[in-house]
Amino acid sequence: MIKAAVTRNAVLDSNTRNSEVLHAMGMTQRAVDRFERANRYHLEHQTKTSDIGGTLSGLSKVLRMMLQSAILGLGAYLAIGGELSAGAIVAASIVTSRALAPVDLAIAQWKSVVSARRSYHRIQETLAVLNGKDEFIPLPEPKESLKIEGLTTVAPSTGAVLLSEVSFELKAGQALGLIGPSGGGKTTLVKSLLGIWPALRGSVRVDGADLGQWNTDFFRDHVGYLPQDVALMDGTISDNICRFAEEPDPRKIILAAKAAGIHDMIVHLRDGYQTELGPHGTALSAGQRQRVALARALYGEPFLVVLDEPNSNLDAEGEEALTTAILSVRRRGGIVVIIAHRPSALQAVDMVGLLQNGKLVSFGPKETLLQPKARPIAVEKSFAERPARTTAAE
Repeated sequence: MIKAAVTRNAVLDSNTRNSEVLHAMGMTQRAVDRFERANRYHLEHQTKTSDIGGTLSGLSKVLRMMLQSAILGLGAYLAIGGELSAGAIVAASIVTSRALAPVDLAIAQWKSVVSARRSYHRIQETLAVLNGKDEFIPLPEPKESLKIEGLTTVAPSTGAVLLSEVSFELKAGQALGLIGPSGGGKTTLVKSLLGIWPALRGSVRVDGADLGQWNTDFFRDHVGYLPQDVALMDGTISDNICRFAEEPDPRKIILAAKAAGIHDMIVHLRDGYQTELGPHGTALSAGQRQRVALARALYGEPFLVVLDEPNSNLDAEGEEALTTAILSVRRRGGIVVIIAHRPSALQAVDMVGLLQNGKLVSFGPKETLLQPKARPIAVEKSFAERPARTTAAE
């Protein structure tokens, strides 16, 4: 039972830490199913344990009551015969009151029972709301464009405006590099176009359809996301790359690993693709975790690939593989949006956007925006404020 509880809590913690990734790549239902399996396994063992404990406890109470009743009857019989004093009757009364202890215990625990019933009703109401969500007609696979129209986003916790009236459009085969100072709104824009943070105003449209019209299959099959803080889930390398698909396609897993340039590293591990990563992927170095997460983002050749500082832990070989991966997405007609603090991450993009104070102050072809003579001062500062890391991935 303890092992089952530890497994369930590990899955729950992993899902919580990776909630944004799960939503962005349509893995939410799979993560919920995975937790339900672990929780069901735990509940089965807990039920068995509770049944055994309850049986023993009930048997003990029955035997105690039978013994107490026998003593009370014997005491009354002897008192009637004059063989016991009146004090024996008092003792028999005490014994009788002790026989009512289970009833007293039930009354004392009634508050917990009421609280449990209230919690159960709240859960039922929440599930009813979730199940009542309107389902849109399935749309054809996206293959044309990504368009942001007047997007304004506020922080969910404080309500502060983090992104204001951002608009741009990308066509199939294009890659956009987002640059700008820290706190300029780059990560907020990524969370908004993935639906992680709802837009206050404006819209995100894929092939002309608002993001809300796409069901969860869109994120599962057509979106790849590499977050800034990489945290792989507890499982094997292949499980993480295929996003814990119930029936994973080995060919797609290997193709994604090769696209991320990590296939050779994986097969040199003792267990290969079946290597257990442990909690948060601690079995791998930071650079290796980032490249496995990149392979996860590329799994299934998604139409939209969003990369948040994908080269923060990469060495020269890893950055070369990243550039190759971005070019391959563009060649097959996909769209890439990448947040960059190092100029090397922009080698494979053709469009650049400069975000500053939550506004898109510049947007256009890379050759035009990054020309030395025409380059804005803010662009220079955005690259200068975060120097390239020299630590190579292990």
